[in-house]
This record gives sequence, C-alpha cells and structure tokens, in this order.
Amino acid sequence: MNRTGGGRPNAVGQRDDDHAGSGTSTTRRSTIPSVAGRERVPLPTRVDDLPPLPPGYAATLETGLAALRLSLPSPARSAIDDHVRLLLAWTTAINLTAIRDPEAVAREHVLDSLSALTLLRDRGVDAFLDLGSGGGFPGIPLALALPARRALLVDSVAKKVRFLATVTAALGIDERVAVAVIRSEALATDPRHRVAWPAVVVRAVAPLAELAELAFPLLGPSGLLVAWKRLPLDEELAQASRAFAAVGGGLPEIVPSNVPGLEDHALVAVPRVRPTPAGYPRPPAERARRPW
Repeated sequence: MNRTGGGRPNAVGQRDDDHAGSGTSTTRRSTIPSVAGRERVPLPTRVDDLPPLPPGYAATLETGLAALRLSLPSPARSAIDDHVRLLLAWTTAINLTAIRDPEAVAREHVLDSLSALTLLRDRGVDAFLDLGSGGGFPGIPLALALPARRALLVDSVAKKVRFLATVTAALGIDERVAVAVIRSEALATDPRHRVAWPAVVVRAVAPLAELAELAFPLLGPSGLLVAWKRLPLDEELAQASRAFAAVGGGLPEIVPSNVPGLEDHALVAVPRVRPTPAGYPRPPAERARRPW
C-alpha cells in the first residue's frame, strides 16, 4: 500500500503515517472507521489503563514455558503480557484473532510462537522476517525472547499493521522491530529484502509449497524457513518437495511441539542450500494455473 504526505519511511520505504505512539506518557488513541452509522471506537495505544491478565493466563504460560524448557527475562515476559493485553483490547473491535480467552491466547498464540525459540537460537538467528504476522504472532514474542537484533512484521491488511505498529511503539521496540503493509510478492522484488534475511517465520498462512515460493527469495545464504503446521504432514510435505527443490531448499526438519495441549502442532524448518532462481516467486495467477 502506497501512502503520500508526512510520516517517516518504514522498512520497505513506504510512508508510515499510521505509526502509533512512542511508549511515552501520551494518551493518544487509535480509531477504526465507523460502521453502519456507529461512532468510531477508540482503541488503546498504551497498556497503562488496560485490565491485568487473569491468573489462569500466567499459570498456562508458566506450565508451557516449563514444558519448552524456556526461561524468559522479566522485561521480555512483561512485554509479551502487554502485547496480549493490547491484542485482547483491540480484538473487540478488529478481528485480530478468534481466540478471546486469555488462557487460550497464552497456549495457542504465545507458547505456540515461542516453540520456535530454541530452534532459532541454536542456529544463531538474531534477525527474521514474519510473513502474515496478523496479531503479531509469532513475530513479537520471538523478537522479545531471542532477543532479535532486527525483525520485520509484514501483513497485507492495513488495520492489522496499524495494530502491530501500536504494539511495537507501546513496548518501545519499534527501533528494531519494523512493520509493513505489503504483499510478499512485492517484498521479494525489493533489493533491501531479497536474499537478505537469516530466517523467515510463517504461521498459519498457506500450504508449504506456496510458503517456500514466497519465503525463499527473501532468505540469505544458509537462511531458514520456519513454518508452523499441524500433523499429519506427509501429504503436504510430498506436495511441497518439488517446490523446495526448485527454490533452493534442502531437506525439511520436523520439530514436534512440546506445548501441552498442542500435541498436533509442529514446526517445519527448511534450510536454503542453493540460490533461489530469479523467476520466483511467480505471479499469483501463474501460481494458481501451475501449482506444485
């Protein structure tokens, strides 16, 4: 989406007029357009006035972190909680997630995102691109927990990116975690991002074959695609094998989730072992005519 007028350029050179807040004492609020004559709904840009999360959220998160053998520094843990508080406040007006119960958010969003933390740390990843970030998962929890030196959260829906900008500003991480309204096909043509990222993370966006075509042009040498999937995966992996080979991918590694209650979840990690040919990703119409 192209913008004109004021605002600072974001990570893909777009004008970021909707960048919200600064983590200071400002009380600015974002709004969403009125619908069917209703007044605009004010949306919080700070966490100070939001209700605390219930004890069940903390208990679920603690149990899951123990199962993942993770320990989060207090600032990262507090910031993740604040992200969730803003998510729950905004999702009453904007459909960022169908999951509204805080305990379920802890398990199915936060812990599911953090299930990739050890995988990324073991490979020395300190920068990543999150395709289709939506409400900020997995990108924001991973950026906080790694911690990431640099991250870019991408979504094609402007209202979701407005939320992401609000969260990163409220948490004070917007200097190292950028957001962008752009489609992945366009991102792959930008020389600042093509063959530039150590990792691309993708959660609940598309089949593996399509993810490979969209993500691999963005990966640098020895880069890694990490995709969140549900078991069983045999059929989807078989369909994606040609795509992996075509775009320069190696053998996929399947990492089961250790999050209690998410036993059917898994990570698919695919390394970049060869350069991706210049013709990828193909235009959407061609991908539809000639799927893998």
